[in-house]
Amino acid sequence: MEKLWLKQYPAGVPAEIDAGQYETVSQVLEESMKKYASRTAFICMGKTLSYAQLDAYSLNLAAWLQSRGIAPGGRVAIMLPNIMQYPVCIAAILRAGYVVVNINPLYTPRELEHQLKDSGAEAIIIIENFATTLQKVIANTPVKHVVVAAMGDLLGGLKGTLVNLVVRRVKKMVPEWSLPGSVRFNDAVAQGGSLTLKPATRTRDDVAFLQYTGGTTGVSKGATLLNRNVVANMLQVEEWLQPAIDTRSDAQTSTQINFVCALPLYHIFALTVCNMIGVRIGACNLLIPNPRDIPGFVKELSTFKFNVFPCLNTLFNALANNPEFAKLDFSSLKISLGGGMATQRAVADKWSALTGSAIVEGYGLSETSPVATCNVANLNGFTGTIGLPVPSTEIAIRDEEGKDLPLGESGEICIRGPQVMAGYWNRPEETANVMTADGFFKSGDVGVMDEQGVTRIVDRKKDMVLVSGFNVFPSEVEEVAMMHPGVLEAAVIGVPDEHSGEVVKLFIVKKDPELTESALQDFLKEQLTGYKRPKYIEFRADLPKSPVGKILRRELRPTS
Repeated sequence: MEKLWLKQYPAGVPAEIDAGQYETVSQVLEESMKKYASRTAFICMGKTLSYAQLDAYSLNLAAWLQSRGIAPGGRVAIMLPNIMQYPVCIAAILRAGYVVVNINPLYTPRELEHQLKDSGAEAIIIIENFATTLQKVIANTPVKHVVVAAMGDLLGGLKGTLVNLVVRRVKKMVPEWSLPGSVRFNDAVAQGGSLTLKPATRTRDDVAFLQYTGGTTGVSKGATLLNRNVVANMLQVEEWLQPAIDTRSDAQTSTQINFVCALPLYHIFALTVCNMIGVRIGACNLLIPNPRDIPGFVKELSTFKFNVFPCLNTLFNALANNPEFAKLDFSSLKISLGGGMATQRAVADKWSALTGSAIVEGYGLSETSPVATCNVANLNGFTGTIGLPVPSTEIAIRDEEGKDLPLGESGEICIRGPQVMAGYWNRPEETANVMTADGFFKSGDVGVMDEQGVTRIVDRKKDMVLVSGFNVFPSEVEEVAMMHPGVLEAAVIGVPDEHSGEVVKLFIVKKDPELTESALQDFLKEQLTGYKRPKYIEFRADLPKSPVGKILRRELRPTS
């Protein structure tokens, strides 16, 4: 395979990375915690956590976890929002020689039970706000050890006490719960201080993370990410960002890079691009526990000189439409990273005009740790593509028979590289369905590659609408609808039709209350050919979204 994309690489970005320089993820983290000991690693709710503190707390918690008798390779779940305990827990679990199982804290009891049972997690670290969820299902799971965290645990004496008081008593965000034998987070850390951490003999081929998919294509499955997968993606992204930020920093002399971590750390995008890369390069991450509180989010940003802003389309859109956000100082913003879902041109244009920073869109999945492709980091304008394969990565566009297609033809995006998962946890048949004999992962996304090696996503195969034999890709119709100045959000599904099999249905959240269906149809008629135009338009106050803000088309589909 000719790697056309290498000719487009910016100066200084290598074609390959050396993932063999580290054996495990914890080795990378430990190196950074020592190297950048005096720096601030995380900020949350006005409190700072230094790299030295991250080192000490995670060491103690790792020792405590080992004292529970969990065997090497045991799975430990984390069910927390973006608070400082999260990065402490990630480092602790890996340093102890265990596997991190990230869990969405908003899961229902049914969803939580499935993931705990499927992963075989023996321990869980959970925020008290959702302890009642665990209480309902713990008897049906393999969990034997429970650590309960509170929002104020690492905020210090008076502040921590006040935060916990407000959360528990004023806002009443902590329902009554009972988990006999559970241990408080701060107590576990304190107890670990008198214990000795035994060296964990883990290798690059051992599992580091079970990163569960969102279940958009069926039951939630655990992507098995080995140490070598995650280390490789850390190094790939580090090299890719280098033209825009100084990723090869010297602890004593370089200016520290500041990340905004608003996307939840249980999501692979934030986990790798914020936490892992941030720690790797000695950055400071501003943790946002509740990014849906846009006014509160903007207030946090007003006191922080941010350089790197990873986000997804819906959050970019919400911020760009907030008048207080427009008043912020964007002079320090070096790169805005878009991922998790397709970035819409209308949103990208507005963001760029407001902040002076183009959205650099990338692409990846839980199965690829996640970054597989990205536009160049020093991008000047929005491209509408997912860019080039990152170092040591190959992209192939293949047909249903697995044959490579010529440039310009649409087919399934297939990915090969050191960041690709080992498979789905305990699901050999599903693994076989997505992994090819020559080592490519079949993404399930439809794309086209041009003569420069740049790939553009057309859509997910399952989301295609078939109108009288013609394929309609929802993202195209959504993109066009978003170009109308009266539209805030858009989503497209296919609905049954007795004449054409399926027709397009468009859901709209208005930006202009005066927008009418006829006016929008007139606009779409100018932009879309007949079979692509929506037969139905439904206006809604909001659209269903995942916890990370991704619009859920499946929840808009008829249930019968």
